[in-house]
Amino acid sequence: MGRMWNLARSAAANLRQTRRFSAAIPGPSIVHKRGTDILHDPWFNKDTGFPLTERDRLGLRGLLPPRVISFEQQYDRFMESYRSLEHNTQGEPDNVVSLAKWRILNRLHDRNETLYYRVLIDNVKDFAPIIYTPTVGLVCQNYGGLFRRPRGMYFSAKDKGEMMSMIYNWPSPKVDMIVLTDGSRILGLGDLGVQGIGIPIGKLDMYVAAAGINPQRILPVMLDVGTNNKKLLEDRLYLGLRQPRLEGDEYLSIVDEFMEAVFTRWPKAIVQFEDFQMKWAFETLQRYRKRFCMFNDDIQGTAGVALAGLLGAVRAQGRPLTDFVKQKIVVVGAGSAGIGVLNMAKQTALKMLGNNESMGTNNQFWLLDKSGLITKVRKDLDPAAAPFARGFGPGEIEGLGEGASLLEVVKRVKPHVLLGLSGVGGIFDEQVLKAMRESDSPRPAIFAMSNPTMNAECTAADAFKYAGSNIVFASGSPFENVDLGNGKTGHVNQANNMYLFPGIGLGALLSGAHFITDGMLQAAAKCIRHITTEVGAAVVQAAVAEELAEGHCDVGAKELMHMSKEETVKYVAHNMWYPVYSPLVHEK
Repeated sequence: MGRMWNLARSAAANLRQTRRFSAAIPGPSIVHKRGTDILHDPWFNKDTGFPLTERDRLGLRGLLPPRVISFEQQYDRFMESYRSLEHNTQGEPDNVVSLAKWRILNRLHDRNETLYYRVLIDNVKDFAPIIYTPTVGLVCQNYGGLFRRPRGMYFSAKDKGEMMSMIYNWPSPKVDMIVLTDGSRILGLGDLGVQGIGIPIGKLDMYVAAAGINPQRILPVMLDVGTNNKKLLEDRLYLGLRQPRLEGDEYLSIVDEFMEAVFTRWPKAIVQFEDFQMKWAFETLQRYRKRFCMFNDDIQGTAGVALAGLLGAVRAQGRPLTDFVKQKIVVVGAGSAGIGVLNMAKQTALKMLGNNESMGTNNQFWLLDKSGLITKVRKDLDPAAAPFARGFGPGEIEGLGEGASLLEVVKRVKPHVLLGLSGVGGIFDEQVLKAMRESDSPRPAIFAMSNPTMNAECTAADAFKYAGSNIVFASGSPFENVDLGNGKTGHVNQANNMYLFPGIGLGALLSGAHFITDGMLQAAAKCIRHITTEVGAAVVQAAVAEELAEGHCDVGAKELMHMSKEETVKYVAHNMWYPVYSPLVHEK
């Protein structure tokens, strides 16, 4: 998975190094329980790691084996178990192995969160594909059978009028990050209803691992408004409402009530909307973005990652960054992610052109959906796609009209970049990839960004095989580098939101910003190479520049305003949580 994984591993190492001194002498945690109640609480449980003095004061004597096992010994023991599982499942089908790995990690998560996050941070390359994409898609599809104990909160259409009181059922007095889904468009798998809860859980695990958000201050949420998935409605193990999805004002009233409840209890929380179907993704983003601190990861997070890739492709092609406005970009997929990418790319191009709309930046984009090329003559043209529909005038290609196929568009346009967010596995077939050899760029870029893996527009191996060895390739799901022979390697970059959204959330939190703006997201995209600390610092600085920063905890707006870039990076790193066992003090 190339350079991005190395950067992620480097970021984890930096986090460990940054927190090492403070972690050596952690402050005490106040607990209001004793005995087996502590052992059954994954936030505070240390398994056999409780020292004898702590066992005495917390009523744990006799409830544990007498030997005290250190944190490092527990870590090594788990890793030995995990490697043993890997060895014992060799030769088994991939989905069986992936679910077995997910189960062993999930059991640890259920039992001991501190050890779980230490394991995740130290092994992010191996474990991120298990707790996040692509395995999380498999988990969501099988969630009814995998469910053992609840994690997060569930608000349903049956709870209308009760959410303001329900929100106080969550035991943590402070929540910083909430990831919310209605399960209507889980990855490229469609409507999975309540089973989509796996996505917020996986996303927030990445927030903890990559951004150092305290796990006691995160909250995954499922908003269950029904499902239109007939198979799930007939499944005896399905755990959600057995009714069709709410629509229109009924639907919006449920989301409105949830948002009001959340920000009444936690006014400084950040809510990330995740995997909402396109119509509600755009509707809710416009409805709430000026009222609450929220963002939509599919529209804005994907756009930021894609923009970082598009700008990186310009550099990889040996051209100055200002040549971005000359790039011919074909986008396959007119859903929330595809439109989000185009909106952010257009804004960036306009800035490079001095915000001169008359320069016609839309002439560099060709947008396709399942019906082919989108043009202005299409009937029932979606309002979100309309600004990117091809018309008639400068930059148009004669004979390339409404509904033109992907192959025809690639052959005629000869794009510098082919970007897939279609959710249709294999749509970049042999013919399309071979047509990219005729690109007007000597080093064309191919981004197969849909996930999970089976939904990727093409594999890395096929891209290098058919489009040539000189391409720039990135994917939403992990692929191994490709051996091209003669000692050459086709490098695979992973263009996944996981490199951006933790930093966006962390930066917004630490800046104290009330809203998350397009400028903050663009600032994040431009420094994605430095992963979460740099992304978070860029978001903080953008919030300060836009006069939206109010500060966080004991750091006020004035202090943020006078911080240099280096000081902002240190401020962000210092506020990252790191998993160590802290002393527990009982208080009635």
